[in-house]
Amino acid sequence: MRSRWTTLLVVSALALTACSNSDTSWKSPGGGTGGSGGPAADAKKIRISAPADGAKDVTTGLDLVFDAPATAEVTLQDATGAAVTGTVVQQQSTRPPSAGPSASAAPVDGVHWVPDKQLKWATEYTATVKSDGATGEVKFTTMAKPSNFVRVTSQIGDNQVVGVGMPMILSFANDIPKDARAGVQRRLFMSSDPPQEGVWNWFSAKEVHFRPKEYWQAGTKLKLRAALGGVSMGGKTYAEKDLTVDATVGKRLIMDVDNTTKKMTITEDGVVIKTMPVSLGKPSNPSDSGNFIVMVKNEWEWFDSSTYGVPVDSPDGYRTKVQYPQRITWSGQYIHAAPWSVDDQGRRNVSHGCVNISLELAQWLYTVTHLGDPVIVKNTEERVKYGDGWTDWELPWDQYVKGSAL
Repeated sequence: MRSRWTTLLVVSALALTACSNSDTSWKSPGGGTGGSGGPAADAKKIRISAPADGAKDVTTGLDLVFDAPATAEVTLQDATGAAVTGTVVQQQSTRPPSAGPSASAAPVDGVHWVPDKQLKWATEYTATVKSDGATGEVKFTTMAKPSNFVRVTSQIGDNQVVGVGMPMILSFANDIPKDARAGVQRRLFMSSDPPQEGVWNWFSAKEVHFRPKEYWQAGTKLKLRAALGGVSMGGKTYAEKDLTVDATVGKRLIMDVDNTTKKMTITEDGVVIKTMPVSLGKPSNPSDSGNFIVMVKNEWEWFDSSTYGVPVDSPDGYRTKVQYPQRITWSGQYIHAAPWSVDDQGRRNVSHGCVNISLELAQWLYTVTHLGDPVIVKNTEERVKYGDGWTDWELPWDQYVKGSAL
């Protein structure tokens, strides 16, 4: 049975670097743990190229850029002497603006140092860089707190266990214009342990996803710092604060649904643990084939045909309480219990597009899955439309990387 609803959600290749309790450095979207030094400092002075000395309206998402070795000592203090710690990161050829809400994002060469936390609004700071007897210093003032903020949320929560196909997903309350996306993406510091290659992809104007090149390795630790506080979201809108996520990837559990055999095969870490009969979408409403992941799972939901324009009292209408639904598309394709079609399961397709299984098997499946577990449906009459659900795995890697703003 298929139920539709409406919901509000939210490159360059990146070799993810390992994170551990002893490694507190954030990795930039360019990958790696350190920056490459600019021209050697002279014996007396180090040039700090951003922000400029005396600059006003500097973003609270600071990017300090200087010409010195990456091992240089950096101190940042506010007017009271309170220190702010930070880390050298490897930047790409473009960077977020450091001076002014409308400052240009033109390339700035040098070593890039990012504070470990968002700076305070309308506050004067002094940054000092020292290396081999040379010193550089700038004073600057951060921007006043804006009045227009864009809410930023993560689809993964802290300490959550997710499936091997789950992208890191950030959602924005407003559309992010194309000319603001590079500045946003450069402030997304993602790491994994063990390291795995991945990339940010602008899935839509309201969502940016980070997907590994291959499914995550089972047991991977994921860590994100979205250092977006004070960063322009386009026009006169800004993110209010930073966001962090720490999560873990569970076992490699994959559901493979084959319309030819009308069976679902579940593997865990490469071993088949269950095979079950299914009934898919009938010829008038076929199931979509595609590379899906579990997006939502509930113990029960009301499925109502009127949500997509079919009256409940019409011949094709329904309003049914469905047990153990696991959503794989926004248009309404689920895996769920369907005791009414048990005699058809494994034999013929009678659903409205969903994957029907027995109540007993649906309950068992519900207990072993996580959000992000892959669901591969094949050999049906239709192919899923990209974007109908978290269809990141529908694109081959060489196409997926093109969704980056960098």
